[in-house]
Amino acid sequence: MAYVYLGTAILGELIGTNLLKAAAGFTRFWPTIGALLAYGLCFFFLSLAMRQIDLNVAYAIWAGIGIVVTTVLAVLVWHEPLNLASLLGTALVILGVVILNLYGPSH
Repeated sequence: MAYVYLGTAILGELIGTNLLKAAAGFTRFWPTIGALLAYGLCFFFLSLAMRQIDLNVAYAIWAGIGIVVTTVLAVLVWHEPLNLASLLGTALVILGVVILNLYGPSH
């Protein structure tokens, strides 16, 4: 169940981050409210996940997947440019999450 909570936290972060973009610096009311609610749910479910998942593993997965999917959404939804540095950085994040999960403190 902990990984379901973590997945829900990741989804909340993705929704919240994209609503932050849509909120345009908190100048648009509904996207601002949506972002705040999404982040609230995100952190609630992240806290539930960390009851059973080590902090370093939960946070690495949450942040890593969030960065990767946010990068993809930034390109597809917001039409933001992607360059070699972005690709390399994203690849390093993925590598770090994989290494942490395979060889982290719980193994």
